[in-house]
Amino acid sequence: MIEKLTKVAERYDEINRLMADPEVLADYQRLNELAQERSELEELVQTFRRYQNVEQQLQENRMLLDDQDPELAELAAQEIESLEAEQEALEERLKILLLPKDPRDDKNVIVEIRAGTGGDEAALFAAELFRMYSRWAEDHNFKVELLSSNETGIGGFKEVIFAVKGKGAYSRLKYESGVHRVQRVPVTESQGRIHTSAATVAVLPEADEVEIEIHDNDIRIDIFRSSGPGGQSVNTTDSAVRITHLPTGIVVSCQDEKSQLQNKIKAMRILRSRLYDMEQRRREEELGAARRSQIGSGDRSEKIRTYNFPQSRVTDHRINKTVYRLDDVLNGDLDEFIDELAQNEQAERLQALAAETA
Repeated sequence: MIEKLTKVAERYDEINRLMADPEVLADYQRLNELAQERSELEELVQTFRRYQNVEQQLQENRMLLDDQDPELAELAAQEIESLEAEQEALEERLKILLLPKDPRDDKNVIVEIRAGTGGDEAALFAAELFRMYSRWAEDHNFKVELLSSNETGIGGFKEVIFAVKGKGAYSRLKYESGVHRVQRVPVTESQGRIHTSAATVAVLPEADEVEIEIHDNDIRIDIFRSSGPGGQSVNTTDSAVRITHLPTGIVVSCQDEKSQLQNKIKAMRILRSRLYDMEQRRREEELGAARRSQIGSGDRSEKIRTYNFPQSRVTDHRINKTVYRLDDVLNGDLDEFIDELAQNEQAERLQALAAETA
């Protein structure tokens, strides 16, 4: 590990030298590429240099343990205890930083929420999940863009698709894919019985046109009249768009925009992301790299979290974590879950890496 880290630090220093070169400064594209590479290496190199510094301090303090002055020796022993704890923490951090980075982590995401079992109650829950993610995104300075929705008329969504834009959006939201359950007494329930409903969440990294090329002869585009709640143009113009990807059978519909062109652009974004996600899964299976757990797997059939209203309880079943702050969670306070899910994924990847190199 030290040899690898040393090479990374040397590359980091080389980048800094290159970025001071007048020829490189005059080449905007080259300068931008180097700045991006430096940014990616910065935390790793700074952590490694702190690790080296701690190691040097440990050696110096160990030499003082045999000092004739007992007070100085005692101070050195205390310092060693503190430095060894920091060294251990730095080692763990370096191992995590050395793990291969998921190239999708920095991408924007497209989130698809669909009401599952539970009828109108499931649709209302889907709307609450949409609001929860929107508030989470707002708190983290991400931008939310509604792409498509199918409303029920009573404030719920049969389906809602939206983009979350910002660097690192996928790295945080990828753990939200799966089945979310809600347990509560519906407004329409006169007997006061608790019902269980569900909504499915899919989090897809947004692909650009370079990554996923869609040929015109592979798609069929149908134009139809918008329906359901909407603006003045709804039910008056043929602006809704349905795109069918013929090789895979994937169908995407968009009708939220007044412009047919805007609906087509949004539908193509959704289609491109679904195809990208499908291709990534196929590659992982071919390489035998199918994930070893449901954490971050994006398995949309797996029950991942339960929201229990009578007990104000939220339970994430993948990490057996329960909090009694339902209102806070539904208001976007998700980081406690996301952080722990990320830590668990890192621990599993470290374990897998250790097993491979053993």
